[in-house]
Amino acid sequence: MKTLIKNVGIYKDHVITEHQNIAIEDTRISGFPDIIHADEYDTIIEGKGMLATPGFVNTHNHIAMTVFRSYADDMQLMDWLEKKIWPAEDKLDSDIVYAQTMLGIAEMIRCGTTSFADMYFFMNDVAKAVSETGIRASLCRGMTGCTPSGMQALKESKTFYQDWNGKADGRITVMLGPHAPYTCAPDYLRKVVALAHELHAEIHIHLCETKGEVENIKKQYGKSPILLMDDLGIFDCGCLAAHCVWVDDADLEIMARKHVRVAHNPGSNLKLASGIAPIHTMLQKGITVGLGTDGASSNNNLDIFEEMRLAALIHKANTLDPLIIPAETAVNLLTEGGAKALGYTDVGKLQEGYKADITLINREGLHWYPKNDMMSLLAYSANSFDVDTVIVDGNILLRNKEFTTLDIDKIRFEAERTKDKLFNSL
Repeated sequence: MKTLIKNVGIYKDHVITEHQNIAIEDTRISGFPDIIHADEYDTIIEGKGMLATPGFVNTHNHIAMTVFRSYADDMQLMDWLEKKIWPAEDKLDSDIVYAQTMLGIAEMIRCGTTSFADMYFFMNDVAKAVSETGIRASLCRGMTGCTPSGMQALKESKTFYQDWNGKADGRITVMLGPHAPYTCAPDYLRKVVALAHELHAEIHIHLCETKGEVENIKKQYGKSPILLMDDLGIFDCGCLAAHCVWVDDADLEIMARKHVRVAHNPGSNLKLASGIAPIHTMLQKGITVGLGTDGASSNNNLDIFEEMRLAALIHKANTLDPLIIPAETAVNLLTEGGAKALGYTDVGKLQEGYKADITLINREGLHWYPKNDMMSLLAYSANSFDVDTVIVDGNILLRNKEFTTLDIDKIRFEAERTKDKLFNSL
């Protein structure tokens, strides 16, 4: 299957260039031809007025938490978890998670997302939804070792890795997902590390999300969560660390040395008043950073485009430095940085030989005029409603703002049905 996107602006090598052509053969970008022969292609997409970027990457999510959107707002993190979320999660089942995952995937595709990282429960159903919808994902079964079900979760994680890693034509990769140091004791985390080495799997974990978490871990173990994880060998497996808000210079030195990749979730961190992660310092130290929405219960949407704009703005105000996260850096967090955070080596760039994960953005809205600086317009003026076309692995999932593979009316109906099912059981 050959596809051509013609006469389009492209974001490539940190520069936007106009009037380009992108050729796709099967799942990969095959080139950027100057001369095109229409009869060579099965599908031609007119790119006039569009900007092509690498597909957006959401590096941290709990996708089926769409069911909790607007359920528990304006609360402290631990109150939110202990009083509202964890009791309700006990009522989740396969049916609910599948339906809510389909809703979340549809929302992400509509916002230009082509790949995401997820940590949650009933992950076979999440993987099934990923396989059916055509999106790309890094998945892990969430594990809390301080509960009686901890060992069962470890067994399920091993089976899930064996069943799904590399499946869906390679679109699914699997990590191990210990929740956090405050829910997983050191002995349990050692078991996770041993399993990671056995499977050659990487680890996705929440770290240093709140000031209270860091203080409690230091009081309990005499060291920061970062140093504790390093001592336990978590970082030797390859690690995606969500949040990393409350980290000091010593923590950052460890993270840089151990190549910890960070999922920055500005919207969720702001809403839960967790703080603002020092990603400008991380980037200066060579730490890979991508953007995440976190779950829809703490955001309350899965619009990664919005996270890019937040990241471009809040660090300026927090540091009183308007140069700290420039437009180009913000866009890179959304694309290449996110792909690197998930460990992808052939996703995240518009480059020959890379996977054809591409987002096309319509630039004809009034907020795109006058057309002074395209990079600035992309970072500060554009929004997810400008997303026109989404391609993953060479397959068109959204075109002219219409889904090509999803029954949206059915997805809405099932989301409401399963929401009612869950809350009627509480």
